[in-house]
Amino acid sequence: MNQVAKRNEVPQENRWKLEDLYPNQSAWDAEFAKVKSLIGEISAYQGKLQDAASIARCFALDDDISLLTERLYVYANMRHHEDTAEPSYQALSDKSKKISVEVSEATSFITPEILSLTEKQLSGLIADPAVAKYKRTLEEMLRQKPHTLSKNEESLLAQVGNVSQAPGTIFGMLNNADLKFPKVKNDKGEEVELTHGRYIQFLESKNQEVRRDAFKAMYDTYGKWRNTLASTLNANVTKNIFYAKARHYPSALEMSLFGDNIPQSVYDNLISTIHEFLPLMHRYMDLRKKLLKLDELHMYDLFAPLVEEFDMEISYEDAKKKVYESLAPLGEDYRKVLQEGFDGGWIDVYENEGKRSGAYSWGAFGTHPYVLLNHNDNLNSMFTLTHEMGHALHSYYSDNNNEYRDAQYTIFLAEVASTLNEALLMNNLLEKSTDPKEKMYLLTYYADQFRTTVFRQTMFAEFEKIIHEKAEKGEALTPQELSSIYYDLNVRYYGKGMVVDKDIEMEWARIPHFYTSFYVYKYATGFSAATSFAKQILDEGQPAVDRYLGFLKSGGKDYSINILKKAGVDMSSPEPIRQAMSVFEGLIEQMEQLTK
Repeated sequence: MNQVAKRNEVPQENRWKLEDLYPNQSAWDAEFAKVKSLIGEISAYQGKLQDAASIARCFALDDDISLLTERLYVYANMRHHEDTAEPSYQALSDKSKKISVEVSEATSFITPEILSLTEKQLSGLIADPAVAKYKRTLEEMLRQKPHTLSKNEESLLAQVGNVSQAPGTIFGMLNNADLKFPKVKNDKGEEVELTHGRYIQFLESKNQEVRRDAFKAMYDTYGKWRNTLASTLNANVTKNIFYAKARHYPSALEMSLFGDNIPQSVYDNLISTIHEFLPLMHRYMDLRKKLLKLDELHMYDLFAPLVEEFDMEISYEDAKKKVYESLAPLGEDYRKVLQEGFDGGWIDVYENEGKRSGAYSWGAFGTHPYVLLNHNDNLNSMFTLTHEMGHALHSYYSDNNNEYRDAQYTIFLAEVASTLNEALLMNNLLEKSTDPKEKMYLLTYYADQFRTTVFRQTMFAEFEKIIHEKAEKGEALTPQELSSIYYDLNVRYYGKGMVVDKDIEMEWARIPHFYTSFYVYKYATGFSAATSFAKQILDEGQPAVDRYLGFLKSGGKDYSINILKKAGVDMSSPEPIRQAMSVFEGLIEQMEQLTK
């Protein structure tokens, strides 16, 4: 089928069942009207949040409004994602966004008003049985209190909000709109303009010359803008330091970790443990050099295919079967829910005209989760299916075992369940594979995930930590200084067997994540935690499965670190990262065996 189907041509069994959220448009409209009336009710509490009974009633109403608004928003936007060109759903999406803003404004008095109470009053409230259901919310407010300023200062900081977005906005415009790259020759010898989207395609070329030319063209272009790009990154670092000082945090890093209540030792431990295992990365680079039959391995050879393209055609039905089979170690209860998701209208499967690209798992408390896919019959799509179903089942267990307020898990935990599913699928495929070519293809696919998600993201996290610490000491972050720090990190991470080309020193200039500071470490910790869980489940069986299901059921009713620790993964210790590294070492050993 070469023609992309229109939405109304998609068979019912391949569509999600949004009717489970609202049976029809009039049900949505009725709930919208209800939220409008509840907004009026909550304003009556303003100025009255002094005692436990008033606070409990206000919180209960806030939960009602929040839950209904979430449902309205999720439904409207998922309808919009089915066909982004459909005007009635565009309008519905806009309507849901506006009511969300109204709700935020109407309830914005609650936190500052409670925080205006003294610590003694707050501690007394926490102990009051009338607000027992909201104990965690109040404890969290008490924890935030030292970093919450007076009403006037908070108002001033809110007004600075738009200004503080400037570094990221300017970088985005420069990077996505203004930067123009030269033409380079592709595999066929044709001159093609280099773009962000085409860059990786060039680096995946079998021709080293094509890879090198694209690499040089990319970083030469950034090099010409080095002063401007260093200024924007500097401005972002300065902004972070300003907020950290204004809110009385010891450092920008500690401020960013405070929200999830992550001790800095978790961040530092990730970096130091990965340093310990850099010889494994160097060994993988030596293997890459051998497989590519190169005298020298360069930075532009990191994406070159190690095996001839191995075409794995996997239909959606086959993908479901393989995913179901691979998750057997998680037990029958888990697989029963998974099957319910496959059969029960959770998934919107194929691309159609106007449908939002990519994939996600989403939903609203009180109904089952949903998954949007744009499935192609290949290995990547099968991994996307198991990944998104990992998110969906995490939400399912979390919603079914917690009150609304405690059900939402943090970003720090979000990638664990999805990545664990991928690890179990990969394990199953490797065990079953009898074709050495297929096995090598799978091993390469998995080993590169370790390289990009654990090693590379940790290197980014280390770069962010170094530049913030330097700025906090009053040192200047010149373009030369940024490039020198970044180049040295690459030498350290990739090892002596790799030619670390000088051009790579400008890579810091093109990483958008550096404008969402201290975020990338979560990719590495999430991947390590998931790999550690998978290893425990495969090694220990039922006790580890029980701990893991306990993790899924915990939602957000405790701090992320505690939830993981209870389930047997202590991210403040090197152990989970070591377990992940032992899996990585196993992959390298299998690859070395196959190349003998």
